[in-house]
Amino acid sequence: MIARITGVLVEKNPPSITVDVQGLGYEIDVPMSTFYNLPAAGEKVSLHTHLIVREDGHFLYGFASQDERSAFRQLLKISGIGARTALAVLSGMSVTELAQAVTLQEAGRLTKVPGIGKKTAERLLLELRDRLPKTLATASARVGAGDTAPDAASDIMNALLALGYNEREALSAMQGLTPEVSVSDGIRAALKLLSKGG
Repeated sequence: MIARITGVLVEKNPPSITVDVQGLGYEIDVPMSTFYNLPAAGEKVSLHTHLIVREDGHFLYGFASQDERSAFRQLLKISGIGARTALAVLSGMSVTELAQAVTLQEAGRLTKVPGIGKKTAERLLLELRDRLPKTLATASARVGAGDTAPDAASDIMNALLALGYNEREALSAMQGLTPEVSVSDGIRAALKLLSKGG
């Protein structure tokens, strides 16, 4: 398995790029989230990679972060999802946005990705729920908290979970919190919203 490639970026033709590693050129497909962050041609680049071997060839996929590669691998484990669809999902949303969509079970976000219909989106959400790494779920909690300071967001989230609310209810209640909210005020405001919902 080729896990990482570091070399000189030779060509950029989305979604494919070519990386020269000591005279050997690797053709790599990347999601647009990675593509937008690539350096200019002729500069050094380092990517986390995933190799797929099929009867019709070997296909190499590259990612700017380990989280992206991890999400790609989890997507591939879902029946009916191939590399092209997995790349499309990661091109249409960041890993954090994907984690948040999964946590909140928001099929609407995924159906905006070309090639993803309602049934496929619902299957993705269901199957990814327990597969995305915990670190991504934490990141999604922070995003869901309206960019509340990370430590405060995680404390508020943990408090709501400890009070018996599920992750979806907690995230939903945290949506309207302001970045500078304190933990105690955040919990109070979230509980007020949750009691209205009930």
